[in-house]
Amino acid sequence: MSKVVCFGEIMLRLAPAGYLRFEQAQSFDAVYGGGEANVAVSLANFGVDALFVTKVPDNPVGQAAINEMRRYGVDTAYMVRGGERIGIYFLEKGASQRPSKVVYDRKYSSVSQAQSRDFDWKKICAGADWFHFTGITPALGDHVAEAVLDACKAAKKAGLTVSCDLNFRKNLWTSEKAGEVMTRFMPYVDVCIANEEDAEKVFGIKAGSTDITGGKLSHDGYKDVARQLSDRFGFKAVAITLRSSISASDNNWAAMLYKGGEYYFSRNYAVHIVDRVGGGDSFGGGLIYALRAGLSNQEALEFAVAASCLKHSIEGDHNHVTVNEVKTLMAGDGSGRVQR
Repeated sequence: MSKVVCFGEIMLRLAPAGYLRFEQAQSFDAVYGGGEANVAVSLANFGVDALFVTKVPDNPVGQAAINEMRRYGVDTAYMVRGGERIGIYFLEKGASQRPSKVVYDRKYSSVSQAQSRDFDWKKICAGADWFHFTGITPALGDHVAEAVLDACKAAKKAGLTVSCDLNFRKNLWTSEKAGEVMTRFMPYVDVCIANEEDAEKVFGIKAGSTDITGGKLSHDGYKDVARQLSDRFGFKAVAITLRSSISASDNNWAAMLYKGGEYYFSRNYAVHIVDRVGGGDSFGGGLIYALRAGLSNQEALEFAVAASCLKHSIEGDHNHVTVNEVKTLMAGDGSGRVQR
């Protein structure tokens, strides 16, 4: 069976218990996560052979990160050991009108010091049919960006489908730098995934008649964004998640897919949030699974949105749901009734 390759950083997430603020915390709960790692775990949970590529320190913490991925059935054969440390992020979960906060501590992390020679991309891509990365990884440094570019070239040469979640992070780089670097990867990308802000922050393409702070999203505006992205870069598909934030605790969640010249919109879910970190990654994992499984364009979109809807109810970065659970929600059973 062919596999999906994901390349990025796995991080240690430290968070106060429940909804405590940083200054209230006497201890921190520790889990692992990261954009591409979350996608790999989602795919493994769906029964896909997923391979995660990264660099972690050659110490017990790095080994714990490797063990985390193995725990969920992800292939860790190309999690390279070396470098100084694992990246950390601190998460303060928001509630009601108080937003969540993230503080990064990832300078000099092993992945940020990785170079192309750390990875044998020809060997890594052998037996795979899909390669996935996000805009977070090249933002970690110029050497990492070169590694991502080499990976994209190797993936296309080997005939893999390439997907990219733009995932703009203002704490990692500027819009100008992001646009300059990400433009280099786009000729190799088949499926582009973005949210309400990514296209604007990275490529200057803004959805008209939209106010994400006020919770106003325009379908026509996002149709235009998807079309412009596709026209500029030749993508085979563009998926855009549509999050309308009522508060930190309650969101409306949906998405759009532009493929084959047609626009598809999912149903909308009113989500009461347990943990929203990894929501976009769970959408990406769901979309990759569904497209590889041969679902129709509408069904693939609905599967991805339902999978990510469920993720918002799960603590931690990873999406611990099965294909059957996602299909149950797709079929309309969102009652949350106890299953016995």
